[in-house]
Amino acid sequence: MTDLPRRIRDLAADRDASFVLIARDGRAELLTGEVVDVEALADIPLNGPSGPREVFAMVPYRQVRERGFEAQDDGTPLRCLLVDDHETLDAGLLRAALPGTSIDLRGGGFDISDAEYAGIVEQVIAEEIGLGQGANFVIRRDYRAAFECDDRTAALTWFRALLEHERGAYWTFAVITPGHIAVGASPEAHVVARDGIVTMNPISGTFRHPAGGATRESLTEFLSSTKETEELFMVVDEELKMMSQVCSDGGRITGPHLKEMSRLTHTEYMLRGRSRLDPRDILRETMFAPTVTGSPMQNACAVIRRHERTPRGYYSGVAALFTPNADGGHDLDAPILIRTVYLDRGHLRVPVGATLVRHSDPLGEVSETHGKAAGVLGAIGAIERDHAAEARDDDAPAPARLADDPDVAALLASRNTRLADFWMQPQDAHPGGRFAGRSALVVDAEDRFTTMLAHQLRHLGFQVEIAGWDVVTDEAADAADLLVSGPGPGDPRDDSSDRITRMQQIVARRRAAGGPLLAVCLSHQILADSLGIELVPLESPHQGVQKVVPVFEHDASIGFYNTFTARVSPGTTRVGGAEVSADAASGDVYALRGERFASVQGHLESILSRDGIATLERLTAHALS
Repeated sequence: MTDLPRRIRDLAADRDASFVLIARDGRAELLTGEVVDVEALADIPLNGPSGPREVFAMVPYRQVRERGFEAQDDGTPLRCLLVDDHETLDAGLLRAALPGTSIDLRGGGFDISDAEYAGIVEQVIAEEIGLGQGANFVIRRDYRAAFECDDRTAALTWFRALLEHERGAYWTFAVITPGHIAVGASPEAHVVARDGIVTMNPISGTFRHPAGGATRESLTEFLSSTKETEELFMVVDEELKMMSQVCSDGGRITGPHLKEMSRLTHTEYMLRGRSRLDPRDILRETMFAPTVTGSPMQNACAVIRRHERTPRGYYSGVAALFTPNADGGHDLDAPILIRTVYLDRGHLRVPVGATLVRHSDPLGEVSETHGKAAGVLGAIGAIERDHAAEARDDDAPAPARLADDPDVAALLASRNTRLADFWMQPQDAHPGGRFAGRSALVVDAEDRFTTMLAHQLRHLGFQVEIAGWDVVTDEAADAADLLVSGPGPGDPRDDSSDRITRMQQIVARRRAAGGPLLAVCLSHQILADSLGIELVPLESPHQGVQKVVPVFEHDASIGFYNTFTARVSPGTTRVGGAEVSADAASGDVYALRGERFASVQGHLESILSRDGIATLERLTAHALS
């Protein structure tokens, strides 16, 4: 190995040099090579003149437009480092080779004031979540400050600080290229693909360690929070939508676990499934993590576009390392770009966001962004120690893992009693299911819960296709043995919406033809409206709510993501030619069935639907009978 300190100094001094430093899995790595910017993920040049090559890519948030979703376009490049040399370094020697002088910040503060941010939170809860646009949304603001130091030197200095003081990160990294420099410690692998196995790692909930460190008591209070628990379940549901899209076997949940870092603790699950897709396609179909965008994904991007004042740049995108494997393809390792500092000509930017749900307290979300920014700034040593957790003494014994505490472990494990066993099991296909040989077409109304629903239908034996509301043809819908009119965001009474109008047409045409129909959530409301049942907004949205409700002859534990409901007079059991299963007190309609059709308000495919697959089978059997 060449003289490492001199090598690092030479790279830092060369303004045209591009390199990446990564600390992961207990090792340090240095990647060097030429930089190219490309337009789309498919353009990432994984093959060179002599065959497969390694590529490191910085994928900006604006690439989500490849999925047809909205994003402000700030021109942030999809930047690729074509790796010429990949060295594994001794972590201790690397740390010693990096600059260690303290760098002071000047004029630090958020680009949006606390009062303004609290107002945005209130607006999103009232106008977006409250009107059925989604279950949760992540709205960011940026901490900005100036510093007196060369950008490259500052990045290497702060990378050293992270190596010395941060723990629990999935990747610690410094990316140094002309015009774009970033340093961070991401706690979360967004997506990993190795040997045909795809892994996603939904993390949610942020517990900022109090002075003196986390304790069993303080952590127990955090883990008992309804908001934090529901927030995690919702992001697991959202990432399972992605897994069901890219994995032939849907995806299996394991966990939950604690992600313990130096100043923060998160809760997490692991999702795993099998896929033969090109890793670039896997990355495209999983753009981007709901933990930093929201749910449902397509609407979350629209909400971010409406409420965030500036483009995101790389925030909430991914750093992706494509490494050639023995099969002639590439493995993928892609952490989310959060807990990251971006440097530009003596100024830094630290983007941080809060996940807004129906229970959110605006001042609490303001505090969460302060905590996240302080965690990053404290980790790089850029703010006073009394504003961050104390630095870790490398010679001291490692602190005890709170996850090993029996009471904490039991509290974590108890969360799974609320979840569907279906998604906790190996997800092998069942071609010999009850409805083998029949076809089903699922119409997607802009909520990819349809991918999970399709996966469950395949377990029941169906051959399933999914088609968007704007591309499905009447001929394709007519030809399916079972038409599933799917869920989506929005007000089912909004006749000005092309999407709502088309879904109304799909439901009406199928009923008129007498073909088997299953209507879910939004489509259930549309069906109810066609039967003359009143549609009303709920006083409190049911976004990520688990309820035990009557579904005809059975009580079922089901997950709900609805802001509107069909409602009848309490005690009503029949409307026209349809049987009604409704709440005895409120009259809220949970399910309908009639000749060749059935519908349900809840999401039977959700992890919150413990009785989901059994209820789906019963309602489907009725529609086909």
